Amino acid sequence: MSLAKYKSVQNATEHPRSTEYRLFAQVTRALMEIGDKIDAKAHETLHWNQRMWIALQTDLAADGNQLPDGLKAQLISLATWVDKYTMKVMQRRAPLAPLIQVNRAIMEGLASSAGAA
Repeated sequence: MSLAKYKSVQNATEHPRSTEYRLFAQVTRALMEIGDKIDAKAHETLHWNQRMWIALQTDLAADGNQLPDGLKAQLISLATWVDKYTMKVMQRRAPLAPLIQVNRAIMEGLASSAGAA
């Protein structure tokens, strides 16, 4: 089986929480690789993290989202914080570590909810 076929089968059968976890893991790993160097490559990675959070925020605000309203509100608030904080990191006015910590916390939540499902 080709790699493309394998990935299409994986995406068709993978639980949405697992997919979200995998994306968070990829982005978080890339953030960790930045270190203290905020260069063009770091900006690309930071934008990738922002886009992921914007997509999450859009999904949370959709009518069909079935998460409890309180949790949705908290996650949307967190997405807004990530967006604003990322700009500070890009401007070298804030450390990167809190973005990594937030992503890891979300990953822990996704892992525990996937295990419960």
